[in-house]
This record gives sequence, structure tokens and C-alpha cells, in this order.
Amino acid sequence: MTIGFGTSTDAFARRRAFPMYGERAMLAAAHPFVVDAGMQIAHQGGNAFDIAVAAGLAAAVVMPEMCGLGGDLFAVYSVAGNAPAALQASGRAPRGASYDLMKEMGGDHMPFDGPHSIAVPGMVDGYFHLLESHGSMSFAQVAAPAIDLARNGYALQPKGADAIAINAELLAKDEAAAAIFLAHGPNPAPGTRLVQSDLADTLEQLGTEGKASFYSGDIANRMVAYLQSVGSKYELADFEAYESDFSAPYSVTYRGHTVYQTAIPSQGIIMLEALNIVENASVSEPQSADAIHIIAEAKKLAYADRITYLGDGKTNPVDALLHKSYAARRFGTIDPLHATETVGGGLSDGDTTYLCAADHHGNLVSLIQSVSTAFGAGIVAGDTGVVMNNRSGRGFSLDPAHPNVYAPGKKSMHTMNTYLIADRQGRPVVVGGTPGGDGQPQWNLQAIVGMIDAGFDVQATIEQPRWTSWPGTDPSGTHNPFELRLESRIETAVADELRNRGHRVVMQSAWGGGGAMQIIARDPDTGLIIGGSDARVEGTVLGR
Repeated sequence: MTIGFGTSTDAFARRRAFPMYGERAMLAAAHPFVVDAGMQIAHQGGNAFDIAVAAGLAAAVVMPEMCGLGGDLFAVYSVAGNAPAALQASGRAPRGASYDLMKEMGGDHMPFDGPHSIAVPGMVDGYFHLLESHGSMSFAQVAAPAIDLARNGYALQPKGADAIAINAELLAKDEAAAAIFLAHGPNPAPGTRLVQSDLADTLEQLGTEGKASFYSGDIANRMVAYLQSVGSKYELADFEAYESDFSAPYSVTYRGHTVYQTAIPSQGIIMLEALNIVENASVSEPQSADAIHIIAEAKKLAYADRITYLGDGKTNPVDALLHKSYAARRFGTIDPLHATETVGGGLSDGDTTYLCAADHHGNLVSLIQSVSTAFGAGIVAGDTGVVMNNRSGRGFSLDPAHPNVYAPGKKSMHTMNTYLIADRQGRPVVVGGTPGGDGQPQWNLQAIVGMIDAGFDVQATIEQPRWTSWPGTDPSGTHNPFELRLESRIETAVADELRNRGHRVVMQSAWGGGGAMQIIARDPDTGLIIGGSDARVEGTVLGR
């Protein structure tokens, strides 16, 4: 039985009666218009890469609080069942800025939004790479649904309307952002039509001039000019120097399966390290107190190692952190009956949206993109319509001893990560992921345990009650004491036992655990595709 095709369960009071089955193509994403855009391309004969890029571009239009051309992109994918590859499309801080400037502007913490919070965006370069290397259609073709949504407008869904209302004060600080997102006032009603003509023009220009326009040509010049006008230290040379990172993904084996993840600067490594630690225990009942305790403690250890050892410009000890013997030693430090409060590194020396796509050729794409937090820096780059990220503001530390300390021209570590799983024969069979900042690695970990250890199908995996150990790795939150946040569908007796073990349990609503998980599995023997989509958000999964 292919993982992800396992048993369903009624124990979680499922919101979706069943997963989606298909044969030729499938897409799962967190917004209905995003899925519609990708499936338009599927019906035109596009492959999984064409579908994924079309969906991602549509998300840049209809989910501007989550992602956009001014953001970053990470992906792990397989071409026709071959060995997976990874793409890390994230950018650097401006070379003309300084540590002292960030201290002056932010004090003890980086400026969280505004002109000094921005990193060079990598999303556009990433999409052109995926299309040019593995797609079957042009950028202009796959961008057509997104252009239509931007130029002719779309009806705001409830979450999009709420995002504008919640972030109206931030958007009002920037003239270009306010002109677009506050055009109907600071509290637009669901169903309000949002038009982004400038963004439509930019997408059309990319279709005719290519990515060079975004990094060295007309679009780049206009973006940089606007950013400088609001105080940014970016120069055109910063954009011209942009390069994405294409690599082999990181991987570990887990109960005979191989799990692949995006590479540094993503946080994929900490999900893999935690998975290695968890492999030393039995977690076949993932909603039990024993399983939640072990997985949460493994999360704390892996996140502590990320904070202690990993950063751009360092010799990152990836092999050591992912070694099975190291995982066994870390597992040996877990007290099965008591939660830990103080966690350090263990070596001896030394807002976002996710989508996945599959097709009958065996192509699998697991892709995540983000402007970091809601509406990123709160800046739209002038008449380009491009929402700029705040990855530098969110991701860097101003602690001089921290491996992720700010420096000009440096990349920050990223919360974004996404995975692909191969079966016991080494065949890629599952792609999955979720947005949610530091929740991502631990929610992805829970999903993999659900599929492999508990044998859940993809929809049951997504809908199992979710928990979050907080804080994670974001520099602004790591000083807080640990909390274990549980969806209320987790049994009361389980929550009580976790309290008895020393966890600070915080109960959340039944479906309030966060994230927007999407998973697609493909059976390599039959070609059957099965997909699930998170009922906690507005997305869906469709196939043909």
C-alpha cells in the first residue's frame, strides 16, 4: 500500500468526507482561485510544473498577505519519478546597509517591517527555473489566469478581507500599498472586488521580457527607485547579483522510507533531525500523550540545534545533525515523563502559502512561497504592484554571537520548508507541506508520523488534531517559556497527562491549530493520485 493511501478514520470528526482521487493531474492549495488557476493549465495539457507555477502566480494575486512576486520560494520535486531535487530561492540583505543601522532602527531586534526589513526576492527566479527546466509551457501561458485575476479583479474571500482589516494600519504607512489594498477602506467586506492593474502589467511584462526585467531591467529599476524613495539601502546591483540555489535535497530514512527536505537556509533540516529522533520511539498512536510528548521533546532538541549552529556564511554541520547516532544520543536525553524547560545545542564542538501538484508522468512538485509575515514589509514597490517581503526583519538576530546575526549581503535563515517522501523501493510517492512559520517543521513531522506510523490516508493525516510547541526559532520569540498548544479535539485525558508531565498546555479551538496543510500521494504502480486539503482554511484539492 502506498503511503498516504491508508485507512480513513472518523475519530477526528472529519470536515471532508474523503480525499480526492484522480489519474492525470492533481493540485492542492489553500485558496479556491489558486486551485482553479492551476487546473485551467492542467486542462490545457500542462504538466505538474506548469500547474504549480500557474497556481503560485495566482496565489501572488489573491493571497497578497501570504505571498507575492516580492517574496521567496522553496521547493523539492521529482521529474518523472527520478531522484528529487531542491530549489532554495531566497535573497540577501542589501550590501549598502549595516549592522549599526539595524541597531539604530530596531534596538534589540531587527526592524520587523518597513524598508529595512526587506531581502532581495527570489520567487520570480525560482519560477522561471522550474518552467524552463521542467515545464512544457511558457511563462506567459501559465501566468494568464493570474493576469486575469489581477486585471479584472476577484472577490475577496473572508480570510483575505480579514487580512486587510487586521493589517490596515501597516498598509496605510505605504502610499502604494494603501492605494491597492485600502481602496475600499480599512475593513472591506467579503466579496469586495480587488483589482491590481499594476501587478497585471508586471506579470505581462515578465511574460514578454523574461526574468531579466525583474532583476536587471525595467521592473528592477522601478522597484529599486521606489524602495530608495522610502529609505531602503538597496541598489540595482543587489538585484543584479541575485542567484537561487539549486541542490540535492537533504534526506533521512524513516522506517524504511526516504524523506527529502529543502536545504539551508530553509528549516527543512530540523524536521529531518526531529524525525530521526522520533524514529527511536513507538508513535503509532499519534494522538496519545506518550507520542505527543516524545515528538514535542524531539522538536525542542532539533530547534535548539538550528538556533545554535546554523546560519549563512557558516560551516553548517549538516551531516553531524542528521546522523542516526547523533539522533540516538539526543533521544537518550528525553525524559519520557517530564517536559524539558532548558534546551541547548547537542553537538560537542562546533505568513506563507503552500501548494503541491502531481501528474500522470510521475512529476511531483512540493512548493512553498512567502512574503514572510502578513503583507511582508507593508510596502508595494511603486507602480510594479509587487508586495515586498520582510524576511530580513523577521529572520535575522542582532545578537553578535548568534549564527544568524545580521550582516550586509547575508541571507537569513528561513522558516519555510517542504518535503517529498519516497517509498521503500526509493520511488517518489508523496509531496506535502504547510505554511505557518515555526509551526511548519513540527506540523510536517506530525503529518509524516500520521501517514507512516498510523497508516492514515492523506485527508485523515491533515485532519488529525494538531498541536504546536511554541516558541520555535524566530529571534523575537525564543526568550519565552515553552507552551504546548493543543486543538480541543485532543482528548481531555491526554491534555491532563501532558500537564502532569510538565507541559504548559494551552487549549485552542477544535480547528484552530494553524497551518494550511496540503498533501498529494501517487501510486507508482497504478498511477492513481490521491490528494487532501486542509479544512482549517479556504483551499481545496482538485484532480482529473
